[in-house]
Amino acid sequence: MNQPLSPDPTLRHRSHEVTLTLRRPDGSACADTDVFVEQTRHAFAFGNIGFDFIGLANADTAESPGAVFGGADPEAAERLVDLWLDVFNTATLPFYWSGFEPVRGEPLTERTLTAARWFRDRGVSLKGHPLAWHTLAPTWLLDASTAEVEQVLRARIRREVAAFGGLVDTWDAINELVIMPVFDNEEQQNAITRLCRQLGRIPMARLAFEEARAADPGVRLVLNDFNMSTAYECLIEGVLEAGIRVDAIGLQSHMHQGYWGEERTLEVLERFARYGLPLHLSETTLLSGDLMPAEIEDLNDHQVPSWPSTPEGEERQADELVRHYRTLLSHPSVEAITYWGLTDLGSWLGAPAGLVRADGTPKPAYEALHRLVKQEWWMEPTHLRTDSEGRVKVRGWAGNYRLSVQSATATFDLGPDSSRADVTVAP
Repeated sequence: MNQPLSPDPTLRHRSHEVTLTLRRPDGSACADTDVFVEQTRHAFAFGNIGFDFIGLANADTAESPGAVFGGADPEAAERLVDLWLDVFNTATLPFYWSGFEPVRGEPLTERTLTAARWFRDRGVSLKGHPLAWHTLAPTWLLDASTAEVEQVLRARIRREVAAFGGLVDTWDAINELVIMPVFDNEEQQNAITRLCRQLGRIPMARLAFEEARAADPGVRLVLNDFNMSTAYECLIEGVLEAGIRVDAIGLQSHMHQGYWGEERTLEVLERFARYGLPLHLSETTLLSGDLMPAEIEDLNDHQVPSWPSTPEGEERQADELVRHYRTLLSHPSVEAITYWGLTDLGSWLGAPAGLVRADGTPKPAYEALHRLVKQEWWMEPTHLRTDSEGRVKVRGWAGNYRLSVQSATATFDLGPDSSRADVTVAP
């Protein structure tokens, strides 16, 4: 195991400096020249689910089938687009098997591909969630033998990863594996638990990761779980010791029972950072209404007829969201945060966890996150001037940048490995 990186509340590790040497197409230096520099994208993955826009991307009408899983109707989605795109650069698309392939052999591939292309056309990176999971497994698998379940699952993983190659570059390869072989719910019988019970957790992880990797060797694969106990640590250790290549560790943080707080958050990050892998806060929520009672063990068990957002709750949510994101960004191992839902409309469990109210108006938490992502953690458009050799220094958050010299433009990246770069500016 690697020595974990230490948190830094100043976030100095998130910004970098590069010395650019600007040249014209003929190779001459742009000496003593005014330059305009602006940031165009964060390298850090500020994510949210993209479920709301599947119908919009497919030009649905009121009579259309709707999203693969949840999501706003096209009219509501149209009002949310700018809010989503103005903060987030990474979308999680739903591949819950029962919704993605409700009838065996009839997956909703084209519909989801259309949504994936819609996001990519807008500069958004994509993650698929999940390839293997016991919950929301298709009921048509229940009567299959365990050997057939394995065969069909392997084929399903290869099919999805191959079909979305070049669009979806990150996948939750397997979800909630800690509980998978012991999951026992009469109302949610599934064939994947049966398979995992027979194979064991480590072989099940190998199945998911190796099938996905075979379909697309360049894809990034995440081991994702809600269980933050030592059981998850033991699983990770077993998976890594078995030689299974994991690209990132996914940590769910649905805080329906209250904000974790800085101390607990950092304790969790430190424990999972010791494996030397990037950490993805894969499912994050904070409530703007009443909190779920502390005695609830399975969040799905808390069902209430109405769960409204309140003015007091919205102020609390905004404060906690800023504290949580600052804490997460302070740890160098964290490279992605996915907030689980933009709006309260159709939110998981009906909880007031969105950053936008059901009527489409932003909550204080949305405004607070926007200020962080696009103001405090974003380089303001800047006028600079090159020296006599065409050099200019630029410092900002890791990400993509564009510069303009009169009518000529160029792009460059800022990151930990980009201390010097030659840039050719051209009309």
